[in-house]
Amino acid sequence: MAKNQLKGKVVSNKMKNTVVVEIERLKKNKKYKRRYSYLKSFKAHDQKEECKIGDEVIIEECRPISKDKKWRIVKRTMISTDTEPEEVLEEPIIEEELKKNEEAVGQKEEKEINPVRKGATPELGTLSRGKEI
Repeated sequence: MAKNQLKGKVVSNKMKNTVVVEIERLKKNKKYKRRYSYLKSFKAHDQKEECKIGDEVIIEECRPISKDKKWRIVKRTMISTDTEPEEVLEEPIIEEELKKNEEAVGQKEEKEINPVRKGATPELGTLSRGKEI
């Protein structure tokens, strides 16, 4: 009996000997006959830990290795050229935005040093109703 094989893209490789592979499939609506795509992710066994994020792989059904892992990687069809994940590339932009926000907050705090409250009188320690604080 032939085992099921699927082709997909590696989304995560943060676990030991395990990668998460995302498969895109087409489905047809029975009533309207329109096709639409949907994504499903599978955990697959990667014994050599050679797969990286963005690699195209072929996975094959196998015996259960763990609770969620019932697939293993047969081969890598296309190797990604990205050496750094996208998350690392976005960090400098975030730091610049934080600096701008801190400067804006600092300017607001300087303006609000002596705010005039409603109901306050020039005399210290009393409110406009005559009650002492």
